[in-house]
Amino acid sequence: MRKKLLDISNNSVSFFTPVGEVKAVNDISFTLEEGEVLGIVGESGSGKSVTAYSIVKLIPDPGRVINGTINFNNTDIGMLSDREMRLIRGNEISMIFQDPMTSLNPLYTVGNQICEVILLHTDKTRSEAKKHAIKLLSEVGINEPERRMKQYPYELSGGMRQRVMIAIALACEPKLLVADEPTTALDVTIQAQILELMMDLQKQYGMSIIVITHDLGVVASTCEKIAVMYAGKIVEYGSSRDIFYNPSHEYTKGLLNSVPKLDSTENKRLIPIPGVPVDMLNLPNGCSFAARCDSCMKICLKEIPPTIKVSEGHYSSCWLLYKSMSEQEGEEISP
Repeated sequence: MRKKLLDISNNSVSFFTPVGEVKAVNDISFTLEEGEVLGIVGESGSGKSVTAYSIVKLIPDPGRVINGTINFNNTDIGMLSDREMRLIRGNEISMIFQDPMTSLNPLYTVGNQICEVILLHTDKTRSEAKKHAIKLLSEVGINEPERRMKQYPYELSGGMRQRVMIAIALACEPKLLVADEPTTALDVTIQAQILELMMDLQKQYGMSIIVITHDLGVVASTCEKIAVMYAGKIVEYGSSRDIFYNPSHEYTKGLLNSVPKLDSTENKRLIPIPGVPVDMLNLPNGCSFAARCDSCMKICLKEIPPTIKVSEGHYSSCWLLYKSMSEQEGEEISP
């Protein structure tokens, strides 16, 4: 049985703006085991990236964690000082940020930026750090690593910059890798190469990975578990098989229906999710997805749905699911 590495309980993050409080992450909970790959999916503004930043304590002002606990490897992240967190961040927990062009420092060479991480978190000498950096560049599939060490980020392609980011993230062999939109702005061929590389390195290092994306194709090919987020909440959680073959939340079904299927024998039109995301400054009293749901009931507009266990390890928050299960058990729910 695998050991639990990350345990997030009732985590809430808000941004306090001049016009009001934005509840970017609203009372979410999930766990991650050693060697497990978890995907967090949802459209822009659903709270995926804020969840990632809260794990590594990089929430920018005016945001802050207002509730919950983040327990990493039996350590309460929230109780650590900035100095203590710097010893963990980049060492035991690493992150691949969305845009490698803006995440890499344009004033320093690639080699300098990789060696900085190694020198900061290990007792290697500068020459040992350089050898290790060259080895990392080679492992992530960059040709002529010795020459690349002397180059600046602008001299590399988007795919190569992303590989450099992965090399930096793996410099200290972390227990947890958080990949925030790791294939954004890359063409399809490079996307596939990056994902394959990440999975190969995950097996090699035995680390856990959280993949944050809006692309269901990414999580389908890489993740064991999937958390679907909408308006700051996890609306459905389960294994990849549960989410793709037995979706229980209407938002999850909408995401799946809006993706083209290669095995389709008919020329079917894609079904987009109607409407627009909710205003995070003025969240509704009930289900946040109710206004966009074709099957919305009166109770959906009034009360937040409970989290229901669909099957072992599969959970969903939807009044329709509650109604269906209640009818099966002979109970009734007011529509």
